[in-house]
Amino acid sequence: MSTFGMISHATTRAVSANARVTARKDVDNRAQRQARVTTSRGKRTVETRANASEIDAMNENFASQTPLQIMDAALEKFGDGLAIAFSGAEDVALIQYAALTGKPYRVFSLDTGRLNPETYELFDKVEKHFGIKIEYCFPEAQAVKDLVNEKGLFSFYEDGHKECCGVRKVKPLRAKLSTLTAWVTGQRKDQSPGTRNEVPACQVDPVFEGAKGGAGSLVKFNPLTDATSQEVWDFLRVMGTPVNELHEKGYVSIGCAPCTRPVLPGQQEREGRWWWEDASDKECGLHSGNLSAEAKAAQDAREATEEDLFKNSKVHALTRADIEKLKDEATHAETTIAVLYAPWCKFCQRMQGGYENAAENLSPKGVKFVKFRADRDEKEWSKENLSLESFPTVLLFPKGRSGYVKLGSERRDADSLQIFIESIVGKL
Repeated sequence: MSTFGMISHATTRAVSANARVTARKDVDNRAQRQARVTTSRGKRTVETRANASEIDAMNENFASQTPLQIMDAALEKFGDGLAIAFSGAEDVALIQYAALTGKPYRVFSLDTGRLNPETYELFDKVEKHFGIKIEYCFPEAQAVKDLVNEKGLFSFYEDGHKECCGVRKVKPLRAKLSTLTAWVTGQRKDQSPGTRNEVPACQVDPVFEGAKGGAGSLVKFNPLTDATSQEVWDFLRVMGTPVNELHEKGYVSIGCAPCTRPVLPGQQEREGRWWWEDASDKECGLHSGNLSAEAKAAQDAREATEEDLFKNSKVHALTRADIEKLKDEATHAETTIAVLYAPWCKFCQRMQGGYENAAENLSPKGVKFVKFRADRDEKEWSKENLSLESFPTVLLFPKGRSGYVKLGSERRDADSLQIFIESIVGKL
């Protein structure tokens, strides 16, 4: 059973009542808490730093708790030093949960200057609905001016989104987080299985630092991590929470207007973001030249591993000569599916079970499963000849045709691989 829990109208009334009870208890116990609570601008500020053992203990407790309980615990522990990051999408659920705790809470949003009109409208609705003031963060005007004057308004379509995001999102976010001790995000594991499988309910932020600076100075909460999209939307509907009108137009994950589009049925929700980049920056990107010296050294160490993947007897290993011959065949004599992989890549490791299961099920039906290790000395050749952009890359060489078809989705479980194959070659 999901720890998120299904919330009916009756449960909603009970939750609201519990929130009021919690609020009354908070008042009754205020005197007892004064010894460990300091005041900042008239608001509660509790913890300023957390260590690994505390984080582990919280995650152990959160494993059996609901998002409401996680939010309540986060606000109790960090008080005014914590703020909720609100992007203008279904993460509005975080604000609804915070309101139900009966505790004071803060919300901030990044205004990149390129959001959809519907997102700005939602910001206004949320402020009025919850009676709050969102703390808006803006990019540095000179940095935006320099970027646009040098590269134009849509440079990200040519050289990737990271530079623009760095100016419009990352820098203002870093500045905001440097004033906090904890923050709350709406990340969920099911948003993009290729990149968000390891989202804990609570963690020491691995990227940003908080007000005190240094390791452990910023704690990150992800109360929705184990919730599904359906569960989040069930909650929003029964609570009557205002939502972004873009959702009614097919948008699921919502960011800046030029970098967001609706997704098709069956696509992962984040496939509508930066779609032109072929998922390379959502997984194991191959652009090591953009890495810091420390990060590149770590990647080189990973690439040195000799441990192999896809060891099932139904999966055949190919050399470069083998796969080059397959690629150049005028007409394929059999249907072959190939995974281009790197053993050190965690996304390749995660798809191992699905690929091997598919091999067991479909090999008897005439599909040959192969693997080709495409890192190290094979990386550049694979990028040039096999459309390698990220690990893993899956290619289908259909019987009776030349060339190959590349799997465009992040879904690589056995069922999805079969759907992919049959959509090209027909029912097996």
